[in-house]
Amino acid sequence: MLKKIAIIAFDGMTPFHLSVPCLVFRGPLFELTVCGAEPGPLRTSAGFDIAPGKGLRGLEGADVVIMPTWHDDCRPAPAVLLQALRRAHARGATIVGLCLGAFPLAEAGLLDGRVATTHWAFAGRLAELRPQVKVDEEVLYVDEGDVVTSAGVAAGLDCSLYLLRKWAGADHANQVARRLLVAPHREGGQAQFIERPVPATASDSRLAQVLEWVQHRLAEEHSLDALAARAAMSRRNFTRHFRHSTGTSFKQWLLNQRLTHAQRLLETSDASIEAVAQAAGFGSALSLRQHFRAAFHSSPSAYRKLFDA
Repeated sequence: MLKKIAIIAFDGMTPFHLSVPCLVFRGPLFELTVCGAEPGPLRTSAGFDIAPGKGLRGLEGADVVIMPTWHDDCRPAPAVLLQALRRAHARGATIVGLCLGAFPLAEAGLLDGRVATTHWAFAGRLAELRPQVKVDEEVLYVDEGDVVTSAGVAAGLDCSLYLLRKWAGADHANQVARRLLVAPHREGGQAQFIERPVPATASDSRLAQVLEWVQHRLAEEHSLDALAARAAMSRRNFTRHFRHSTGTSFKQWLLNQRLTHAQRLLETSDASIEAVAQAAGFGSALSLRQHFRAAFHSSPSAYRKLFDA
């Protein structure tokens, strides 16, 4: 089913932030519209202008509204923009705030009583301006169902690819990630924003080999002691090195890998839910259903139906 996405542009914005959702959500599955928060050609921080196809009226009828960033001084948003965001949310659209885009969403009251994130350098400012918002400065993105927020810059790509995976499936998201030359799913939080493209030490290389080995054996049980021995490290060093390299714990990393593998199996095979659970390493259909619902707010069966066609 075609999903209509409206992306809000504003005067003085950074073009990179606008380009992220435009690159990720292009193609036959989406109808993409860039909507100007102000009339006329809009200046960018890069020295060129952009001419959005529509104004804020373009948000009407959109299934998803994306605020790709906001001004670095976190200035108040104009009332017309806040009203447009509230109207879109009230009629059931999913509202997404990438990077500093969380600020207009918070000002519109869409994040009150919810968990949200933004660029780590501005998280304190968001918490100060909107104490009703539960700001988590550690994560890459937060999905509250009808409202989604992400951390800064590169995390906008992480969040967009996550939403693409949610709406179009893991295989499609992986294809787009390969086209963009980025990881389809990064583990951990904002501490890993600057990633090393190649292992910097022998320990990094051994850790990478162990993770690749585990990815090919997700159905098996894995203990920290056994993996540390395989990496020729002590358990303590392995745990410390793993968190430093990925920004998360091995337990959470393994769960994410298994969930992603389960998604692929549900999309591409007619194996029973029990068989998918076994192949992905969950042990039982009950365990898969519990973890799947916690992660995706859906059941494996409901998720599979989205891709039956």
